[in-house]
Amino acid sequence: MTILPTDLHCPRIRTREGGPELSRIVAGMWRMHEWDMNVGQRVAFIEACLALGVTSFDHADIYGDYGVESLFGAALRAQPSLRGRIELVSKCGIRLVSGKHPRHGIQHYDTSAAHVVASAEASLRQLHTDHLDLLLIHRPDPLMDFDEIAEAFTRLQQAGKVRHVGVSNFTRHQFECLNRRVPLATNQVEFSPLATDAMFDQTFDGLQDLGIAPMVWSPLGGGRLFTASDARAVEVRTVAGEIAARIEQPLATVLFAWIMALPSRPIPLTGSGRLEAIRDAVAGAGIRLAREDWFRILRAARGHEVA
Repeated sequence: MTILPTDLHCPRIRTREGGPELSRIVAGMWRMHEWDMNVGQRVAFIEACLALGVTSFDHADIYGDYGVESLFGAALRAQPSLRGRIELVSKCGIRLVSGKHPRHGIQHYDTSAAHVVASAEASLRQLHTDHLDLLLIHRPDPLMDFDEIAEAFTRLQQAGKVRHVGVSNFTRHQFECLNRRVPLATNQVEFSPLATDAMFDQTFDGLQDLGIAPMVWSPLGGGRLFTASDARAVEVRTVAGEIAARIEQPLATVLFAWIMALPSRPIPLTGSGRLEAIRDAVAGAGIRLAREDWFRILRAARGHEVA
């Protein structure tokens, strides 16, 4: 039986024991610089998200050529009461070639303690806040030293600048190596019906075993699930669309519900400035798909039956 939502308001979830409490759907801000919003419109957008129960907002220092955090921060300066009602997530550890950072000769990773601390402090200034609720290492770095990252994280936490820490795009082993040194709140990874590796490479299994909820970026395949013409995208769109029509829900809602059905408790990020898209994601948190429907989408995603 498929259970439909009766109240469109996003629930909340704690990523792990002692970890941060986030909204079940997180508003991803990486495209905010493309949304053509003035400060007042950005304030109104945040308020509209809050009205839906979406209280968590995901950033990275590099988004929008190092510009998105300042756009969001301008909204918090314009409406200071918003800060106490939201959770701010940001990421660090990548240096982009940018006119804002002319000393960056090539794009590269930097997870040194000095860079992690400096990046976090820069995010605080850009976001116009005195703390981040969650700071993530953006990508695993071949030169990363687990002890050094743990020391930087601990220093930021002890200073009250960062409340919780985690990683993004780490393998299960990389996650567990750092988690043994400092408690990590999450691993933010790519996952959708077009990118299912995390379900089969032990990433989700390892997190479930530890009682830690992953965050999920690009849950709709970067929009490819609606537009791509390759056979796999078309098949997923067709199968999920048939389910959506039967239960009278938007296609995106069914896809978000499919992701959130996993026992590791994935927390999807949206990537849109359209409130309709965020409503569709929130509605997915209130739907439990029938097991056969869930496997119909998996079969379409993988192109074959389960063995």
